[in-house]
Amino acid sequence: MGLLDEVEKIAGAVVAVEGLEKVDSDPSFLAKAAAAVAGFEGTGALKDFINKEEGEGEQKES
Repeated sequence: MGLLDEVEKIAGAVVAVEGLEKVDSDPSFLAKAAAAVAGFEGTGALKDFINKEEGEGEQKES
């Protein structure tokens, strides 16, 4: 599932850049790059957090 993980991160980067363009009509290249990196890293961190919470929830039910 490594490929799907990378696709999710890339999608997060694209969504972050699109969101920036909705807020700022003419963002600089640096702002777009920062949004892409934040989206890429944020997607991975969010997925890890969700997986951790799901694992704790299953342990509490047992």
